[in-house]
Amino acid sequence: MIDSAPVLIEEHDDRVVARLNRPSVRNAIDQATIDALHTLCADLERHPRVLIITGCDGVFASGADIAQMRERRAKEAREGINAHAFIRIRALELPVIAAVDGWALGGGAELAYAADIRVGSTRLRIGNPETSLGIIAAAGATWRLREIVGEARASELLLTGRTVDAEEALRIGLVSSTHEPGELMAAAHAVADRIAANDRAATVAMKKAIAAPPNQHPAIDLELQAVLFESPEKERRMTEFLERRRP
Repeated sequence: MIDSAPVLIEEHDDRVVARLNRPSVRNAIDQATIDALHTLCADLERHPRVLIITGCDGVFASGADIAQMRERRAKEAREGINAHAFIRIRALELPVIAAVDGWALGGGAELAYAADIRVGSTRLRIGNPETSLGIIAAAGATWRLREIVGEARASELLLTGRTVDAEEALRIGLVSSTHEPGELMAAAHAVADRIAANDRAATVAMKKAIAAPPNQHPAIDLELQAVLFESPEKERRMTEFLERRRP
């Protein structure tokens, strides 16, 4: 029997894989998908683990569900239905990895932008065509894409609605690596393995420091570092490092 849940969850001790699962509409993000992502976030807020988000059937997410979007009015726009879900995903304590295969458009692209790390397949196609539909990209693209690729590039992509292929996405830093489709999930898990091998408290602190606005630096870095300097794990790891280097 095929699981009809909009998001399929695969749980491991140190990570969770969330797979968008609406193949009949190319994983378009509807209200049920958003509700499932909030449920996932609630679980990860209680039991933090690395999160890998991906799609199915060679598509990450074709965008927000246009049939639902067409019926929404000003009230729903101000509620920020997708925006608040993506903010919650980005705010998770441990890193989020987006494994982006195939199309990631509109809200699908914005979900990918909300991840800390993006890896893509060689058939990746990502972009924000919202203005062609009479709306704007209001779920994070207007500030996150600028932070990822720079203001000039983000302005060009958002104002034209142009789609970026895998080669260009890698060149402009929109993804950190590209892989053949069959190797994409292995690559995402390899990134998660590297994260899991590091000290958990240091990883949490690093994510907090990266997310902090410029006016909080260097104070936030120094305070986070001060806490870590008192950690027994820091002492243990540095001792092991020094012992390995002894002739």
